Amino acid sequence: MTDEQFDAVVVGGGPAGATAATVLARAGRSVLLLDRAGRIKPCGGAVPPRLIRDYAIPDELLVARITGARMVSPADRRVHIPIEGGYVGMVDRDVFDEWLRERARAVGAERRAGTFERLLRDPDGTAVVEYRPKETGRAGPTRQVRARCVIGADGANSQVARQSVPGADRVRHVFAYHEIIESPAPGCADFDPRTCDVIYRGRLSPDFYAWVFPHGATTSVGTGSANKGFSLRAAVAATRAAMGLEHARTIRCEGAPIPLTPMRRWDNRRDVVLAGDAAGVVAPASGEGIYYAMLGGELAGEAADQFLATGDARALATARKRFMRLHGRVFLILGMMQWFWYSSDKRRESFVSICQDKDVQRLTFEAYMNKELVRRDPLAHVRIFFKDLAHLAGFARP
Repeated sequence: MTDEQFDAVVVGGGPAGATAATVLARAGRSVLLLDRAGRIKPCGGAVPPRLIRDYAIPDELLVARITGARMVSPADRRVHIPIEGGYVGMVDRDVFDEWLRERARAVGAERRAGTFERLLRDPDGTAVVEYRPKETGRAGPTRQVRARCVIGADGANSQVARQSVPGADRVRHVFAYHEIIESPAPGCADFDPRTCDVIYRGRLSPDFYAWVFPHGATTSVGTGSANKGFSLRAAVAATRAAMGLEHARTIRCEGAPIPLTPMRRWDNRRDVVLAGDAAGVVAPASGEGIYYAMLGGELAGEAADQFLATGDARALATARKRFMRLHGRVFLILGMMQWFWYSSDKRRESFVSICQDKDVQRLTFEAYMNKELVRRDPLAHVRIFFKDLAHLAGFARP
């Protein structure tokens, strides 16, 4: 097979994979970070303060600072939600992801550009990662490296997961598509460079939402749906027209699947553990993934390091256990919200109406900014509960 061996091979150099490689390299492990160069994931690019703090993201990577969100209903009701005392950073994924990969390299990980092909086994049972180097092209020869541990961070259709973790081929996905356009001047086309628009209309997405997220000089306009027959390109064109952005110059277009729920298993109980989209860690309802991908990468890296130190494969399962202990309840609540509120335009109208409530706005953004359920101020939760009941029963006006 091959004499080249690493403690860990990380397949995929997005936020999850780059973070996992950084954790392992800092722990003194020999790490190969294998990334398919040139791919940019469609993503709104929002990074909350918790991410910026926890992962020491420098200010120069933030291309915009968002100070509010505008929720747009099917009837064009627009509810502005200010971010009190802070902001949400916006990043361009091509620059952001490359910076994360370079940070991994700077602390000791080796970087290679190539496409994962398959996971094999040496006669002694050691994992062998076969990949096709970028420089050899699709028809060129493959290469192989041995790995004591493999981290699959290669996206929603992870080949590492499909080849090693049961159930990976049954994960349901939302298909996302966005267009990066040239941002109009502030005040033009109903556009505010400090405000993210989240548009809840069935014709723009029957089960998710459409968005307009400013990135400084550029803006992401996109939508998503699990309905394979739904035209995402037509919906983005309609979104641009509805928001007065149809004449803005299009810079590039991107599409990709996004998982709907975390996988039940993230490891093969031997020497493979998953992270990021490969593990299904994208928040339901909001579609937020960067923070959860980086946290999942960190936990996968720590689980792999523990496995390498002890040889006990049960250590790999701690990545999922720790993640779900921290955020499982949030994912459950968001999944229920998406299932209920996004199911019809009538409910979407009520949902946007609820977003006018100051208690809802405050608690939602506190939870989003800090990635924790807000347990203080129980009376606010009681008020929200009864207001929700009023909307559900039809006693409150949309």
